[in-house]
Amino acid sequence: MLISYLRTILLYLVLILSIRLMGKRQIGQMEASEFVVTMLVANLAAIPMQDGAIPLYSGLVPILVVLGMELTLSGLILYSIPVRRFFCGKPVILIDNGKVLRENLRRTRVTLDELTGHLREKDVLDITTVQYAILETDGNLSVFCYPASGTRSLPITIIEDGYLSKENLKKSRKNEKWLQQTLREHKTTQKNTLLLTVDDTGKVVWLGKEGA
Repeated sequence: MLISYLRTILLYLVLILSIRLMGKRQIGQMEASEFVVTMLVANLAAIPMQDGAIPLYSGLVPILVVLGMELTLSGLILYSIPVRRFFCGKPVILIDNGKVLRENLRRTRVTLDELTGHLREKDVLDITTVQYAILETDGNLSVFCYPASGTRSLPITIIEDGYLSKENLKKSRKNEKWLQQTLREHKTTQKNTLLLTVDDTGKVVWLGKEGA
């Protein structure tokens, strides 16, 4: 009996350590890969907990392998934009400047009822007051209503952590000549750029990497 208690305590501590290493995000904020790993690790730990005849290492080894794979993948996602886009996707605009984008709703499998329900959760009752609604990669909906005064324009990310998005450059109706001129104005290069955005008004936001 004592051995069973010790096995359970050890597996419990390993599970807590695994979740802490994965980060502090809540279930609703997890990426798909993180949620799968969490469920998988919990199931792997349950097997040796329930059956004392199963060697403890039969549960610990798979847990550590899965955790190692998750940490490796997390590192790749952190430092590689293409890998991040592949595994995590990217935010999808559902309402753009007051217009509901039905194609994006179909692509993300979000119905109008679900969209209006999410808006009500944000205390928005009138969909016509929404200028932008963006489905984030964690499944949450970011909502921006029309401002009471002035104008608001959605920034488009051109460069992120040194990675140039040609798709976003085209979407912003800019070209390579504009990009190079902007980088020269900031006396920098694409590689040394942490973030470069531009909106419809032409406002540019540039942030450089540390030590660059």
